[in-house]
Amino acid sequence: MTSMIAPATFTADAAPVRRAARPVPATRLVKVELRKMFTTRSGFWLLVSIGVLTPISAGSVIIFAPDGDVTYESFTRASGFPMSVILPMIAILAVTSEWSQRSGLTTFTLVPSRGRVIGAKATATLLVGLGSVALAFAVGALANVAGSALAGVDTVWDISWVMAPQLVLFNLIGMAIGFTLGVVLRNSAAAIVGYFVVSLVLPGILVLLAQVRSWFEDLQPWIDWNETQVALLEGAMDTGEEWAMLGSTTIIWIVVPLVVGLLSLRRSEIK
Repeated sequence: MTSMIAPATFTADAAPVRRAARPVPATRLVKVELRKMFTTRSGFWLLVSIGVLTPISAGSVIIFAPDGDVTYESFTRASGFPMSVILPMIAILAVTSEWSQRSGLTTFTLVPSRGRVIGAKATATLLVGLGSVALAFAVGALANVAGSALAGVDTVWDISWVMAPQLVLFNLIGMAIGFTLGVVLRNSAAAIVGYFVVSLVLPGILVLLAQVRSWFEDLQPWIDWNETQVALLEGAMDTGEEWAMLGSTTIIWIVVPLVVGLLSLRRSEIK
């Protein structure tokens, strides 16, 4: 007895359905970049150092400062001092990790749009910076209450609503300089060295040049980003000209190099 098996027929309806690929949401990219900051050894210990050094710096005011300097401003500045050094390093490593740890090929394969990845890194860096500055204000407030009680003086709250945003902007601009160097150089060691050159060596050169060349004396405040940073730290940005100087130094040291670095990064080969 034989049986007849009908031949298989294939129709257009049986063809596999292709699903359109959905881009990775921006929120997920930011979460991934934040996770990288906490899970990598360098990023983890830098963040831990902020948590450790911030209260130690605030405590030093209680121990060494005279009673007249036991104020909220003194404690907040002391709390923020370690951050002014560590936060730019975090911003640098947030960018250069893709090249120094050779994870760029994986990252940019999963998310081909390099601009979106760098944007997520910038957003994550901004969030870490804002969180760290909030920590400095909180530790400064607690230290101010405790310090004034220990010193037996009145608790002084001398940071105005005008000065507070300038202190926040001071730290964010420092991070932006580090982030820019990371985008331009894409090498952790080179970017860190470059940051200390820009922040410590170059200001002295510009001041010296202003002293020996009279034509540069009026131009120096519009170029020296360290001078505008000092004004921000002191809360002394009161005039439109000072804000214009800040805008000028920001364009010179952040905007222009960042644009050049992004154009180079979008075309560079990932190995």
